[in-house]
Amino acid sequence: MRAVFIATLVGFLISLFGTPIAIRAFTKLKAAQPIRTDAPVGPVPPHQGKRGTPTMGGVVFIVATVIAYVVGHIALLTVPERQIVQITPTISALVLLGLFVFCGAVGFIDDYLKVRRRNSGGLSKRGKLLGQLLVGAVFGTVALNFPSTNGQTVLSTKVSFVRDVSWADIGHVGAVILFVFMIIATSNAVNITDGLDGLATGTSVMVLSAFSLIGAWQYRHWCADWDYSGYCYVVRDPLEIAMIGAAAAGACVGFLWWNAAPARIFMGDTGALGLGGLIGGLAIASRTELLLPIIGGLFVILMGSVIIQMISYKTTGKRVFLMSPLQHHFELKGWSEVNIVIRFWIVGGICVALGLGIFYSDFLAHMP
Repeated sequence: MRAVFIATLVGFLISLFGTPIAIRAFTKLKAAQPIRTDAPVGPVPPHQGKRGTPTMGGVVFIVATVIAYVVGHIALLTVPERQIVQITPTISALVLLGLFVFCGAVGFIDDYLKVRRRNSGGLSKRGKLLGQLLVGAVFGTVALNFPSTNGQTVLSTKVSFVRDVSWADIGHVGAVILFVFMIIATSNAVNITDGLDGLATGTSVMVLSAFSLIGAWQYRHWCADWDYSGYCYVVRDPLEIAMIGAAAAGACVGFLWWNAAPARIFMGDTGALGLGGLIGGLAIASRTELLLPIIGGLFVILMGSVIIQMISYKTTGKRVFLMSPLQHHFELKGWSEVNIVIRFWIVGGICVALGLGIFYSDFLAHMP
């Protein structure tokens, strides 16, 4: 577990000290986040004071996470021989970091177009969806192949909750379709959450930390470990899950120092889509797909508010909320931005605690 701690620390430090460099660079390049001044339906949140704040800050914590992972693997060179590790990068790492980087790349294109056009138009919805679909399909196919020495692949053909459900076999095509759906859903959910200073970053820290803990627990109770004979988990590379989740969480904490209100930089779609892709990948790799909506409950709530608003307006012509996503509804109700963020963090923390509780309860229930 020393490698996990080192990866976390490296990710944090690179992001903490690298973000000010990015702030100066993006400010010099005039890469400011366009602020919407009108909306097709209803009011807009009062964000005009944020005009000129640089965006695309997600580049920092994506790069920090990749570097932290590499350093963490270097630290594995000194682990005791009795521990099960793979010094070279695994397929799990390539899939998880690939989702992080390439979903972030789709967001980067969107951010770049917004900055270049000086409006919030960016990449079209169809173009963004196509990019997410392509990334999900490629890495879903990779995840379903390349088994490890214990015969496990990153992606299972079975639907999972706290582990694979034995009777829920959806086949190879169904598994890839589910993979793509989860990547698109999580990346868009995090993107919707990214509307107030620090909200998506802080929530992502909690969710990433939860999956890091799950990966670490699975590594300690891994079916591939011949020295362990108790209740175990059938996953491909749990140590990689723990290390990448922890590295990304540490990098996001470093970024949050500068992203908290009043934010000096925004993560942009670069960071939001990248984080969503990574979180979806972590749930798939750790065989906790149906546990993700609980752990990431705040993302589900905010995504749900958008869906409810859309359905209500298209069917009745009326809005359920003053504005969606839900955080903007409370802004227009007069809540301060800091109050909304902190209270939503509390909700997100409760969801994470509930998800981890369910995961651990399953372990206790099967212990002799």
